Amino acid sequence: MEGRLREFLAGSKLELGGGRDALGSGHWRYGRDEDGIGWLILDREDATVNTISDEVLRELDEHLERIEADLPTALVLRSGKAKGFAAGADIDALAGMDAEAAQGLLSEAHGVLDRLEGLSCPTIAVVHGAALGAGFELVLACDYRLAIEGASFGLPEVRLGLHPGLGGTVRLPELIEPTAAMQLMLTGSTAHTAKARDLGIADLVVEERHVRAAIASILRGEVDKRSRGLMARAFSLSSARSLAGARMRRETQKAAPKDHYPAPHALIANWEKHGDDPKAMRKAEIASFAELLQSETSRNLIRAFFLRRTLKQAADTADDIAHVHIVGAGIMGAEIAAWVAMQGKRVTVTDPDQEALGQMIRRATEVCEGAHKDALETRDTLDRLMPDPRGYGVARADLVIEAGPEKPDLKAQIFTDLGKRMKTGAILATNTSSLRLADLVDNAPAKARFAGLHFFNPPSKVPLVEVVSHDKTSAETRNRLLAFCAAIDRLPVAVADSPGFLVNRALMPYLLEALLLLDEGIAKERIDKAALNFGMPMGPVTLADQVGLDICLDVAESLSKSLETPIAGIPALLRDKVEAGDLGRKTGRGFYDWSDGTPEPETSSRIGEDLTDRLLLPMLNACAECVRKGVVGSADEADAAMIFATGFAPFRGGPLHYARARGHDEIHQRLKEFEKAHGPRFKPDAYWRNDTAK
Repeated sequence: MEGRLREFLAGSKLELGGGRDALGSGHWRYGRDEDGIGWLILDREDATVNTISDEVLRELDEHLERIEADLPTALVLRSGKAKGFAAGADIDALAGMDAEAAQGLLSEAHGVLDRLEGLSCPTIAVVHGAALGAGFELVLACDYRLAIEGASFGLPEVRLGLHPGLGGTVRLPELIEPTAAMQLMLTGSTAHTAKARDLGIADLVVEERHVRAAIASILRGEVDKRSRGLMARAFSLSSARSLAGARMRRETQKAAPKDHYPAPHALIANWEKHGDDPKAMRKAEIASFAELLQSETSRNLIRAFFLRRTLKQAADTADDIAHVHIVGAGIMGAEIAAWVAMQGKRVTVTDPDQEALGQMIRRATEVCEGAHKDALETRDTLDRLMPDPRGYGVARADLVIEAGPEKPDLKAQIFTDLGKRMKTGAILATNTSSLRLADLVDNAPAKARFAGLHFFNPPSKVPLVEVVSHDKTSAETRNRLLAFCAAIDRLPVAVADSPGFLVNRALMPYLLEALLLLDEGIAKERIDKAALNFGMPMGPVTLADQVGLDICLDVAESLSKSLETPIAGIPALLRDKVEAGDLGRKTGRGFYDWSDGTPEPETSSRIGEDLTDRLLLPMLNACAECVRKGVVGSADEADAAMIFATGFAPFRGGPLHYARARGHDEIHQRLKEFEKAHGPRFKPDAYWRNDTAK
């Protein structure tokens, strides 16, 4: 994409100006071609990705003032970045901003986009890659939207506890069918190229080489400018919006309860009240956005955004891994292979089961489809992914990932064989989730270049990877693996070789406590509902079924043997289910019946605080212990790992951030109460009484 874009801009014969000498910050460049078409290129200085800041908008305003005085035949907006149009607003600028400052900034920004929308010459946004958030709102202010194959559009502000704030709540429902527009904003979902065309967001979808021809056809009047359709006019009636809004509110409440996520509910209320009055809707949008920005939900979701960014930037070395060899084409190995190949790496995969290798290729196609890759990108991924029954790729690989069964003797055999064939300097990483690296390292070919890469199931959906170091893992190896994870668009967290590492160590007490509650006669639906009400994405009993009850039992037994701190005893119900072959979702039955899809626990019973705390406090206590013992580098890293691996309620900012907000003294006191009532597994960790931890 980068080469084609630079070639296009170079071939435009533009007199590009408006850099630092002309307009200060130099985030925009403007020029005209021989046809009198003005080209306004967004290319943020000192950044690889465009974001929309107040500085970017003020510079745009200065350009628009000059353009108004000397109108081109048409104005085309493009990005000068290979990675896409714009990733949204500058979150750093928003964080910590008070309501008054936010209202002032948004009002000023609305004026700039209104000025763009009001130009008396045609305006055309040409979008490659992603146009998200404020970037999409900028595009919506143009008369036409021209999408390059692979473009995508979205307003994901709800993921930050907000809704669109630069006129998107007005312009998108005016452009496309209003309930479809509301659905995009309420869910924060993305419309990729085909969907964007079908919805009416993109007027044309073309390849890069046809951009000029498409612009010419627009200027010749061959592309109709969209007008409000019948459905849009119908929703000018408050009664129609009221009926639709009630339905939206019910559905939104199921996925995003108002107490936890107020933003989508505020958006529905604004649309119901002002959907027929653009001026009032814009005013309500600004006020609502500024108010939501002050909410605890938004502050914590913005915190999660920063935690994600911190993990991505954890590596301080460049990625030097080009070829990855994977041993094992089972569920995990196949998914890891597909994901790594899709990110541009050469991947070879060994497995004695030929059928498993064939299924791996089919799974890779599904992973590409799930990532909205087109036919060419899918073909390129499959070209990079090679079944390798005899393991010839081992000798060329920079990184070998072992993803075999959790059997120490089998892993020892695999490591011994690999040691005969791996090239000098290559890293061996195991994807074990429950075995100590210290118990495996003696069979590794080079102890300093042996580590853990613990992906979570499914690797194509769960972004976190634990990079596990044992006592002899070199800093160079750890840093190379951190860089590799960032390069394949995963979030690495460095952890020490401790039982369960971090995530499983913290998750297992939570799951076991849920199963003990079952043993005590409390209904599984009530247990799951307690977790859902807290904000977890899935109840613990449902999660155990999803993970696999046999895997839960293996991990629980491993932890119970190796941990100094006691955990809940293994419930008899769990052993009974495993012995009966009812292993959860993969066998169609576990604690739930999965024959009709994912169960959705519903109960009218009141969920008591004791039930919620019994589930959550063991997890918090385990996270605290991991931080205190140095299993993970910091409380922030522990929070990030639990949010991005388990979905721990992100609007609470992570387990240890939640504990800080609630108060360490209170957490300590509640654990003491449970210890007295239920035994030593609730003994408070010393972390809660450590002043430096507060």
